[in-house]
Amino acid sequence: MKKISILIPCFNEVENVAAIAGAVEAELSKSLSSYDYEIAFIDNASTDGTRDEIEKLCAQNRRIKAIFNVTNFGQFSSPFYGMCQLDGDCVIPVCADFQDPVELIPLLVKEWEKGHRIVSAVKKSSRENPFIYFLRTCYYRLIRNMSNVRMIEHFTGFGLYDRTFIELLRKLNDPVPFLRGIVAEYGEGFNMTTVEYQQPKRRAGRTHNNFYTLYDAAMLSITSYSKVGLRLCTFAGFFCALADIIVAIVYLVLKLTHWYSFHAGYAPMIIGLFLIGAIQLFFIGIMGEYILNINTRVIGRPIVVEEKRINFDNYEQ
Repeated sequence: MKKISILIPCFNEVENVAAIAGAVEAELSKSLSSYDYEIAFIDNASTDGTRDEIEKLCAQNRRIKAIFNVTNFGQFSSPFYGMCQLDGDCVIPVCADFQDPVELIPLLVKEWEKGHRIVSAVKKSSRENPFIYFLRTCYYRLIRNMSNVRMIEHFTGFGLYDRTFIELLRKLNDPVPFLRGIVAEYGEGFNMTTVEYQQPKRRAGRTHNNFYTLYDAAMLSITSYSKVGLRLCTFAGFFCALADIIVAIVYLVLKLTHWYSFHAGYAPMIIGLFLIGAIQLFFIGIMGEYILNINTRVIGRPIVVEEKRINFDNYEQ
């Protein structure tokens, strides 16, 4: 009997964990009753009672498992680590807030049974704030054009991953994993296919995404999968230097021919100085992001440090 592993990453989702576990179980029992399954939560140090709810679920059903992290390791490292800890024939990560529709699970499995070892779920539309969706579209297209690999637009990581791909993730030994980039980079070798869905609204609670988390995702994808940032610094520096030389030559010619008036004041000089300073600071910031990425990899800290596990011993059916 094949086994399906469902991973549910969570952080402060006390209103959703019991509901998502029940919805997943109901869907598996209704549509995929011929499969064995496990449901695993990985909690990023929640502080709102989420862990108490998860412990209750684990006590009631040994198919439900949990990993509790000692602190919040971020929106990318924790799910990546959780996927690598499961032993199913396939792994399906599902958000605890119901924005990854559980009714899509049977379709993912159906595509998997056709031989696709990666089935990526791609949002064709979303019921979230239209402006936020527009910004996400701009971000995905920017990254797609800048990246060395062909990024999948509106792919958040929701999908199905065969055991063979999970083995690859375990071997990567990447301290700053970016699943979306890894799937885009290696997906063709695993006969990847995509399915489309409309993303529903969050069931309850507030989103934990903010400017910082979105910026962090953007910088991680740029510094891990693109040289464009550094090349942009180089080219911009070259063109600024060229423009500076041209202006200097024109200034010298005008001065020698007495066509230039020196009563214009210092405004042009000050504006130019601030412009060049702003450009320098911007590109120093970009280089700093690359250095930060390198520093994180060199330090080699573990992706996640666990506080405890629940129900990860073998259970009897």
